[in-house]
Amino acid sequence: MVKKVSLLVVLACLIGLVLGLGSYTFIYGKGYSYLSDDPKACVNCHIMRDQYESWSRSSHHNVATCNSCHTPENVYLKYFNKMENGFWHSLKFTTGDFKDPIRIRGHNFDISMNACFKCHSGLMNSTLHQEATDDGKSCVHCHKAVGHTH
Repeated sequence: MVKKVSLLVVLACLIGLVLGLGSYTFIYGKGYSYLSDDPKACVNCHIMRDQYESWSRSSHHNVATCNSCHTPENVYLKYFNKMENGFWHSLKFTTGDFKDPIRIRGHNFDISMNACFKCHSGLMNSTLHQEATDDGKSCVHCHKAVGHTH
């Protein structure tokens, strides 16, 4: 009986510790700000400042936010993607295990390309764009500085 009580106390303490540290980290890192569509949330982390500043000078500044191009359209997939990216960003930045300048991962790049196609589907019918996509070129092959210069 004593072992059961001791095990429950240890388990309760571990759960409390994880919840406490997780809550503190979420609040300290302004994790709640990532639930919005405000691009300023992306500069909570200093490494994103160049991307934010170049987006603010880009041709898409008045028509698209970070989430417009970097999250899926489906609301469930959007927040799943934001949580998954947030986890990896937090881990990489906490441990210092990231490349500078940062690089987009493959599945996030695909999300961005789908956003291009969604907004610019009418342009994709041109012969020039058809040839480029048939050759395996992405939108940023020719339009590198449209969303942001970095």
